Amino acid sequence: LPPASLAKIMTVNVALGEIRNLSNKTRIDFDSYKELRKSNSSMAGFYGGEIVTYRDLLYGTILESGGECAETLALSIDNDREAFIRKMNVKASDIGLKNSRFQNPTGLDERNQYSTAKDIGRLLNESLKDENFRAIFTRRSYISSRTNEHPSGIKMNSTVLKKLNANKSERFKIIGGKSGTTNEAGRCWATLAVKGEKEYIVIVMGAPMDNKDGEEGQITDTIKILNEI
Repeated sequence: LPPASLAKIMTVNVALGEIRNLSNKTRIDFDSYKELRKSNSSMAGFYGGEIVTYRDLLYGTILESGGECAETLALSIDNDREAFIRKMNVKASDIGLKNSRFQNPTGLDERNQYSTAKDIGRLLNESLKDENFRAIFTRRSYISSRTNEHPSGIKMNSTVLKKLNANKSERFKIIGGKSGTTNEAGRCWATLAVKGEKEYIVIVMGAPMDNKDGEEGQITDTIKILNEI
């Protein structure tokens, strides 16, 4: 299935393996920023040309699913977007993702970009071994560094955790997640939950775009799976 922004889990996985210092700074790529705005892609809120830290980009990619953050990560590392995408696919092969192919760092629908729930689960399990990734993935909110364009920083909220305020289940707790939505992929969720003394990864892909009775399918499916464990 198309992975939508679940592909950004791989983007951050590869980026963390390449960045030496998360406090180092880079500039939001202006050309990709303009293209993403035209396509109405999800954004963290930075402007083209804005100078931010790599930490800002990583949190923006996961929490707000910021396309400008994901593209800037890919372009900043080795100054070669295509080389970064090759690294995404090499990593996929290295960790045994047998049915995945990445064509861009954002997860926007593109021919020959696909994955499976099993592969995304394996990718998330591998990524969570990195302390920095786990800290980002399980963060409810984050305020970016101060810039000229945003002197107070940008507050980012997890697109998954902010949907769960009403879920007060005593049987489990979702502690982190990544969402993704495109017309071809439908609604997708990758979540990390605690139930009893164990952690569980739950992947939902291809939920319908139309809400049934006001409920989003990726949320109801995730909760149903966790309740049945």
